[in-house]
Amino acid sequence: MGMCLPCLGGAAEDVVDTPDPETRRRQLAEAAEKRQKETSNRGVKNPEALERKKRKQEEMEKQTVMGTSPSGGGGLKWQMG
Repeated sequence: MGMCLPCLGGAAEDVVDTPDPETRRRQLAEAAEKRQKETSNRGVKNPEALERKKRKQEEMEKQTVMGTSPSGGGGLKWQMG
């Protein structure tokens, strides 16, 4: 009858070395970051343009909060007097 065990001569080749915990942690973090990027860019044809648009919107919101006009504040001032 045949044996269910692999040939002992090739058993050393079948062993997979696992990386140390620090390397494994780094690999998992990189994979998670990659998945997150892919998910956030799903359906977006030009992710760079989207990022620029987001930054521009954030800058406009920041200027609005600070009370300055995004156009430079060159509007007319009206005083009652």
